[in-house]
Parts: sequence; structure tokens; C-alpha cells
Amino acid sequence: MRILITGGAGFIGHYLATYLTTLGHDVTCLDNLSRASKDAVDILRNNGIELIVSDVTDFNSLSAAVGLVRPDVIVHAAALISVEESLEKPKEYFEVNFMGTLNVVRAMERFNVSRIIYVSSAAVYGNPVKLPINEDHPTNPRSPYGLSKLFGEGVVKLFSQLNNFEHIILRLFNVYGPRQKLTHYSGVIVKFVHNVMNDLPLTIYGDGEQTRDFIHVIDVCRAVELSLTTKHFNEIYNVGSGVPTSIKELANMVQSIKKSKAGIVYEPPRAGDILHSYADISKATKLLGFRPSINIVDGIKELLKLR
Repeated sequence: MRILITGGAGFIGHYLATYLTTLGHDVTCLDNLSRASKDAVDILRNNGIELIVSDVTDFNSLSAAVGLVRPDVIVHAAALISVEESLEKPKEYFEVNFMGTLNVVRAMERFNVSRIIYVSSAAVYGNPVKLPINEDHPTNPRSPYGLSKLFGEGVVKLFSQLNNFEHIILRLFNVYGPRQKLTHYSGVIVKFVHNVMNDLPLTIYGDGEQTRDFIHVIDVCRAVELSLTTKHFNEIYNVGSGVPTSIKELANMVQSIKKSKAGIVYEPPRAGDILHSYADISKATKLLGFRPSINIVDGIKELLKLR
């Protein structure tokens, strides 16, 4: 199967590219490289995976790439992904996440691509009114990031109907794994692991009782793999572990595994953060056959050994 991955030099994208290549698929990545790591680019090249330098916000360049590859499936993973940053740069987030998605589906129409797998986010749900969160849960984003991903979902669904292509929307919860970049906007696991490896205290925003659903990047790759050929298309699926972990519990876990005594520092809650979130993955299990394979303790142990 010919597969084009937008955002293919990103954290999830480069894992997905190598994973699908080992399964025998013909994979091409597209990325503007603005936030790619050198490690990700090197891994793609070392595995013989073609990387097209292009930007989903540039329709002509994107369209030319789709015309060159002529993929059977596009996995649209290109996005800006920080809740905190989106509050500072909402225009940029809507340009990339919303308009970029519109450009992708327009290019699909031009070259008759038959299926798109849209990498969305649990941020579309906002503060949950019930737990665990299933796919029928109301969507009420609390950040420009979440809203931009929800708008992207709407574009995918609408153009799927207008142009008769198949879509699968995967709402990812908190993805983590090796080679995740450390920046000011990085997720909590990346920051915790970095601090504990450098004997620094861990910073928790709020009281630490807030919960998240952490899912390993390899399990995300498996969900995408199952989405390539599923007969249950034109559907939305949650991709998470289905297990809530509090931030305080996570901090204690990381410090315990590393035997760190650096302690924990508490800061005021951050704007846009939700209190509790974890996935009901029963639909993905039933229709896709998706089952997470890496639990959070084993995932943290892997990270601490690698860093």
C-alpha cells in the first residue's frame, strides 16, 4: 500500500513511517521540518524512507507532492500540538491545523486518494461531563488547539461526503515515547523524565490530582495500522490506554523508578488545562481490534533506560 504521512518527520510521524515500512508498505513522508528533530530525519533516511520537504499550508506544494506519490492512503499527522502555545498563537494554530487539513482534503480530491486517517486529539472534548470519555461525548474545546483539531475533523467529514472518500478519525490521548523532543511546550512525561535524569525537582501545575490517559507511541502506530484496512471507516475512534493516571501519581512513579529524591514543586494551574481525562476505548477495541500493549510503568522504565 502506498502511504503518505504528513508531519512525517515529527514525533508520531517518524515512528509511524518506520513502523509501517517494516510491515511492507511503501511510505513517503511530508514535513516542513520546522519542528522536526535531527534524530527523526536521520531515522527516516537511514531506513530509506523518502522525505518530501513541503508544508500543508502551501496548497500548490502539497498538491504536487500528493500528485507525485499518488498514495492509496494519507495519514494526516501534521499539526501544531501545544495547548499552552495555542493560547499565545491562535492564528498560527488555525492556519496549520484547520487550513492545512482543508488543503490535504482538496489535494485528495484532485488525485482521487481513497482514504484519509486524520490524527486528531482528545483536546476536542474539553472538560468531560462523564468519565470515561467515549466518542459520543460532547465536544467543547478549551483551547485554540482543541478547537482547531475539531474544525479539522469537520473538514474531513464534510469533504468525505462531498468527494466520496473514506475517513477514519483517531482522537489521541496523551502520547509519549522515546525521542520525544524537550521544549517549553513538551508534555509532562518528557519534562519529568528530563528532570529526574538531571536530579532536578519535578514541577506540577495545580494540586497534581488531575488525571490523564497516557498512550505509548507504538500503540498509536498500531491503531493507525488497523485503520488502513478496516471496513469500519467513516468513524471516530479514541486511542488511549483507557486507564487514568494522576499527575502526582506519575511524578511519584518516575521518581521511584529512578530512585530520585529531588522532590516536587507545585505551581499554579495553567490556563486551558482540563482536570480529568481518560478514554473509553471499547469502540476501537470492538471495531478496529485495538488493544494497548505497553503500560505506563513499562513505558517509563523504557524512557529512563534510554536517557
